Amino acid sequence: MQAVIIAAGESSRFWPLNKEHKSQLYLLGKPIIYWTIKGLLENGIKDIVVVCGKDSTIPVMLEKENNLGAKLAFVVQEERLGTGNAVWQARELINEPFLVVWPNKVNAGELVKRILEQKKTTGSQIVLLGAQTQTPWDYGVARMEGERVVEIVENPERGTEPSNIKIIGLYSLEPDFFSYYEKLSRHHESDLMDGINLCLKEKQASLVMLEKDVPALKYPWELFGILDILFGKAESQQIIAPSAKVGEGTVIDGPVYIGEDCDVGPHNVLRGPLNLERGVKTAAFCEIKHSIVQENTHFHSGYVGDSIIGRNCRFGAGFITANRRFDRQNIGVKVREKKVDTGASYFGAVVGEETHFGIHSGTMPGVLVGKECVVYPGVHVFENIPDNTILRA
Repeated sequence: MQAVIIAAGESSRFWPLNKEHKSQLYLLGKPIIYWTIKGLLENGIKDIVVVCGKDSTIPVMLEKENNLGAKLAFVVQEERLGTGNAVWQARELINEPFLVVWPNKVNAGELVKRILEQKKTTGSQIVLLGAQTQTPWDYGVARMEGERVVEIVENPERGTEPSNIKIIGLYSLEPDFFSYYEKLSRHHESDLMDGINLCLKEKQASLVMLEKDVPALKYPWELFGILDILFGKAESQQIIAPSAKVGEGTVIDGPVYIGEDCDVGPHNVLRGPLNLERGVKTAAFCEIKHSIVQENTHFHSGYVGDSIIGRNCRFGAGFITANRRFDRQNIGVKVREKKVDTGASYFGAVVGEETHFGIHSGTMPGVLVGKECVVYPGVHVFENIPDNTILRA
């Protein structure tokens, strides 16, 4: 069996962490896509095609990180024409049954195992994964006839959804899928589902229901769910790299990853789940709780809670993220001019790479701060800040 990993999207809803593809963010010392590939290899799937966007740095990154023995091939989707078109780019390299995989499936090992068992047990030519959802209008959902999936309905309007079973972004197809896809009279951003629906009319298909949802990674805060999965798979709940330094009097509580060359100052409080990538530095009396910090970001004293911070950021003394509303309601985030409920009552900020905050500055709950911004001393950020902004008092 082969696999096609789709890593070509713009990830616009993932701003401000979308300078590169979202699967290139690091968790537990490796990019997210690495963990997905590792799960495929655990099931004997070594022949993997990665579909990248134009000018993507994924091939270079995976060449550096590929110590797993995978046979990787790369194809380019020159224009962002949707996932169906992305899979189409791999057609000349696929000659046997294959998996279509989104690169955020860090638990691919368990998911692929379930798919392979289903194929063996039922002889199905198409195997889909499903999970219950409370917001079916946000996904492709299954139309069922008994135990059989007869159609996938993409983003149905509220009140018209055929079920509350969302289709998870990992499924098994036959190599003749491309002939079905080629028959489509109209191609559009969501036409991958149209191609699969044509197959469903003629082929035996089955559905594997998962006990719980898998983070879709549409939005930055869904990284926390990915991190939880990885900590659940890790041999130890506290991972401190050999070259990392932890100062005297520092308290470490819960699952924590401290990467290579990190320098944690004295009398810090680190509360997990927490991920500090290579080269993160903190001064004395810094508290970081339930956050994800990318490489070479530095903090002075202060508090960072329930936040996601990009590479090479700098935070002056006394920086504080507010991470809870006075009324304790869920925190909403403005994404592409639309308010989105994070589903969490604790959520701080998301900060893009190369952004600097002055002393005694801070952010309100649910604020997104763009890449390469400068926030002056004493400034509290109440609304999203676009990339390359200088914010003064």
